[in-house]
Amino acid sequence: MWLSLALAAVAPAWAQVTTEVTLDQDQFLAGETLLAAVRITNRSGQTLHLGAEQDWLSFSVESRDDAVVAKLGEVPVAGKFDLDSSQKATKRVDLAPYFSLGQPGRYAVTATVRIKAWDAEITSRPKEFHIIEGTKLWEQEIGIPRTGEGSNATPEVRKYTLQEANYLRGELRLYLRVTDGSGEKIFRTCAIGTLLSFSRPEAQVDKLSNLHVLYQSGAQAFSYNVFNTEGDLVTRQTYDYIQTHPRLQADAEGKISVVGGVRRVTTKDRPVPKAAAPADEVETPKP
Repeated sequence: MWLSLALAAVAPAWAQVTTEVTLDQDQFLAGETLLAAVRITNRSGQTLHLGAEQDWLSFSVESRDDAVVAKLGEVPVAGKFDLDSSQKATKRVDLAPYFSLGQPGRYAVTATVRIKAWDAEITSRPKEFHIIEGTKLWEQEIGIPRTGEGSNATPEVRKYTLQEANYLRGELRLYLRVTDGSGEKIFRTCAIGTLLSFSRPEAQVDKLSNLHVLYQSGAQAFSYNVFNTEGDLVTRQTYDYIQTHPRLQADAEGKISVVGGVRRVTTKDRPVPKAAAPADEVETPKP
């Protein structure tokens, strides 16, 4: 016991700094936003000055299935901040654009924090995740005017694809993928929500090429979502099946809306209120 106490007394300050990687989910489709949160805890008794150098935080991704994971670029992490002793800081980054994760399989991400003043590195434990395949439910090509090329220019062709993915715990999720006309270049893959096994999503494209999706998300609940051509969610609403079944309907001008059912306002409506961070936690600046 005395030996352990003696070793703890002479341990370097950086030993009192820890790093942890968390993910908002453990399964992703190829091209889906892979948001990683790196939490740094400082118990060193000193204030840390972090983020001034581009390499103060780095990531590595390894395959658990013997596949090579190529690095496509450096994850942007620069942004100075101070972390006082007894505080925590969280840095959130999207790893998907910077690693080649197109093949289904099991992977692990590791984060390394470099403290320049101490010439020290603190590495997190590997955080595992899976890249999974989805099943195509519906797709449609759309045309988008090319910016700055005049009204007579050939429009850019993109494709909306609705997919469902079956998670390990038996949960079905509905996804939207936005690609070029060939389907090879992925602009966005995003989860829409949990899908009931018997639900048949309804999809329509309006005159502005926005995608409208209505699907059953509960015993009596239906989720209505609208996405623009970049795959950004612009509307989210909930409708309950009361007397009449909610469905999509287009008018003579090409405007699409939900008819039937009863609208129910929820905290998941778009936009979603932003929750404040805990008082003892620092949100690091965006690069």
